[in-house]
Amino acid sequence: MTPAPVGLRCPEHSGKPQGIHKVTAAAERAVTGVGGRRINAVTTALITINVAVYVLELVSGGTINGLQNTIEAHGALVANGYLQGEPVGLLHGDWWRLITSGFLHYGPMHLGLNMFSLYYAGSFLESAIGRWRFLLLYIVSILVGSAGALITSPDAISLGASGGIFGVLGGLFVLERRGAISTGGQILGLIVLNLVFTFALSSFISVGAHIGGLIGGVVLMAALVQFRRSWQLSLASAGFVAVVAVFVAYNAI
Repeated sequence: MTPAPVGLRCPEHSGKPQGIHKVTAAAERAVTGVGGRRINAVTTALITINVAVYVLELVSGGTINGLQNTIEAHGALVANGYLQGEPVGLLHGDWWRLITSGFLHYGPMHLGLNMFSLYYAGSFLESAIGRWRFLLLYIVSILVGSAGALITSPDAISLGASGGIFGVLGGLFVLERRGAISTGGQILGLIVLNLVFTFALSSFISVGAHIGGLIGGVVLMAALVQFRRSWQLSLASAGFVAVVAVFVAYNAI
């Protein structure tokens, strides 16, 4: 498994979440599709949404790099900007951009790299913790990644799924450290490799989004593991991390 996310500026048998548990061969079958029938519905849905949004970017008049279109103009992460002479951005109440920016991409290569990463890392984590916990972690990681992007580059326009993907890697790292998944230490190496890649291309990549997403994934996964027997506390943990992320974003702008 060698996903490399890019951001610019043992499955439950009953079909119901069974909590966080050890996954080895079962998870590998879920990722590779070999020897198993499981479909990782949330990962598949997220990839489908990202691809569909990119197609809509093109249809709405955008260039091949996904810019200069209505969707990008109203969805990309920006603290303060202007659209047709009108002020836009978080400073003007566009708080949805903290989430929508995680579903926009600059072009086919940006989209392809992120979806490749999401497919492999996302399938693995979804198999380990279940659909709804995975979805919670992914969305909250996008939110924390957006907050991180605003801290490091408050004046830049940022978009991409890498905050969520780094959150997934962070979640896998927590499970790896606890021995809940058998990966031979590959997750830590993968994170280090991606961070080196991030800093090496920091002129083009949002360092804050990557690190923010990673932190969000680690923190929330630690809470999900701690409260794995309680959906109420799991949801409360996700809500708490999300509120902190919005607070940080507010103060960053």
